[in-house]
Order: sequence, then structure tokens, then C-alpha cells
Amino acid sequence: MIEKLDKSSGNVIGFKCIGTITASDYEKMVPEVKALIEKEGKIRLLFDLSDFKWEKMEAWLADLSFGLEFRHEIEKMAIVGDKTWEKWITHLAKPFYARDAKFFKIDDISGAWTWLRE
Repeated sequence: MIEKLDKSSGNVIGFKCIGTITASDYEKMVPEVKALIEKEGKIRLLFDLSDFKWEKMEAWLADLSFGLEFRHEIEKMAIVGDKTWEKWITHLAKPFYARDAKFFKIDDISGAWTWLRE
């Protein structure tokens, strides 16, 4: 499941990824991202992976399509988590999902929001 976070405002939007992500989760998230891009132009995005388990194979294509469609409109992407592999995902996000990407530990989620708003 992907839930929009309450601290989203202006051109900054955040989502919490919970459990196993499916293609239908992207079907719910993509319209929100598109609407914000239409309203604000370039956006900044936070993904909280603290409760994330994995993505079903069906969601991989939706994930890649998301990156291809929006990578030029995402100025910054903050990935929040507690696992080493999540930190490595941040390095992969830069060329495929955002102009700039940075990893934050769970206990520094407020720092992630601050960085996105700079």
C-alpha cells in the first residue's frame, strides 16, 4: 500500500510505502503526482520506506514507467529508511527518477522534509 503523507505541501509531496507494493498502488499514486506537476511544474518527492517489504513483480513495470514519465519533473527525491539496500536504491534513483536524490535514516525524516523544501 502507498499512502500520501500529511506533511505534503506546495511542490513537495510524500508517500509512505507499507508492506508489499502492487501495480494498483501506482494507479492510485500516479494521478496525485501528475496533478501536482500540472499545478506546480517541478516537484520534490519523499518516499518513507520504513514499513516497506517488497514490490510484486507486476509493480516493477509500473515503477519503471513512473521513473520514465516523471524523472525530468522531480527535482529532488528523499528516500527514508533503515536498511543498507534502501540507501543503495537512492543512488539508482538519481539517473532514473530524479535530478537529485538523498537517503535519510528514519530518525531524520524531519531532515528529509527540510532538505526537500530548501
